[in-house]
Amino acid sequence: MADAIPVTILSGALGAGKTTLLNHLLTSVDERIAVLVNDMGQLNVDAELIAEGGTAEGIAELSNGCICCELQDDLETAVMRLARSREFDHLVVESSGISEPAPVARLFTARSKAAAVYRVDTLVTVVDAAAFHDLFAGESEPERAETEAGESRPLSDLLIEQVECCDVLVLNKCDLLSATELDEVEAVLERLAPEARIVRTEFGDLDPDEILHTGLFDSEDSDGRLTLDRAKDEHTGHDDYADHDHRHPNEAYGVTSVTYRRRRPFDPAALADLLGSLPEELIRAKGTFWVAGNGAKLRLGYAGRIARVTAGEPWIAARPEVERDLYRENRPDLEWHEQWGDREQALVFIGRGLDHEALIDRLDACLTDDADGDGGPFPADDDAVEFGR
Repeated sequence: MADAIPVTILSGALGAGKTTLLNHLLTSVDERIAVLVNDMGQLNVDAELIAEGGTAEGIAELSNGCICCELQDDLETAVMRLARSREFDHLVVESSGISEPAPVARLFTARSKAAAVYRVDTLVTVVDAAAFHDLFAGESEPERAETEAGESRPLSDLLIEQVECCDVLVLNKCDLLSATELDEVEAVLERLAPEARIVRTEFGDLDPDEILHTGLFDSEDSDGRLTLDRAKDEHTGHDDYADHDHRHPNEAYGVTSVTYRRRRPFDPAALADLLGSLPEELIRAKGTFWVAGNGAKLRLGYAGRIARVTAGEPWIAARPEVERDLYRENRPDLEWHEQWGDREQALVFIGRGLDHEALIDRLDACLTDDADGDGGPFPADDDAVEFGR
């Protein structure tokens, strides 16, 4: 829509420098910018800091909650209230440090009142260069955040999701690392978000054109980009279940990825042991998998030395026969194995100096031909299970 209000969504971990960047932005642009700030506490400190600058055309505050989940209705109300004033040219949404960018972006791309007047222009994630270096180098203990629902979740897991779902990565606090360390961090970020544009900054000082009116967000690809629940390795392009599906690119700093796809179930006990002892060189793992005795499509997210497993919808092959047949009729392109149906292992592993062969051998050793196991410690509903420290 030509007359839709462009939106820049600003994400990043706690302390990454989002508010500093935003205040710099507001003092260095000529156009009128409205700001919506979300803070997890009852006192919205970020909104107060921005208001003190006196440069935003409008400031909406959402406090004591997270806009990616329980404050979704409030978010829509707030942005519609701002739109009615229409005294600004661009909206910047600064989410809290424990918010996921995908649900926020979906508000402006799904069928909603907000989507009728706004359009997402750019998804921006601010990364603390030094903190991220410590994360992938394994030098710090994993921190955790507690959601409003009382769920404890690794902050590293949220950080990686923020990195993977963005158009622009602002690598902030670059003055805290050496040139070599910065190159190492950037190599990891390029592997996690190969399509993202990376901008190095100190104290959030950047050219506003880097994050405003970039047009980098592709609405036609929004369903895929905002639903990160299937393993995909854009560097291999293979779908061979019988052979090792990986490569060993000669890349700077040894940051490589390997895709693992198989059509046999994992033994739950063996896989649980593996997830509790993943190699130190591993930075990120994600994708879907299945274990014997569990009908749910399990999702893996690994970051900061913690493997987090959640249960999704049941595999089509695990559904009642009538329901299963209906699904297959409605999805003619569905890959279907004669024995296992749609169930498969589809995982991606990203590491620095990662031994692909050794990892694949360990994963293969966890496979079984018996699909009637006990499910082990893995979730079968909405619960999450963690392995590692």
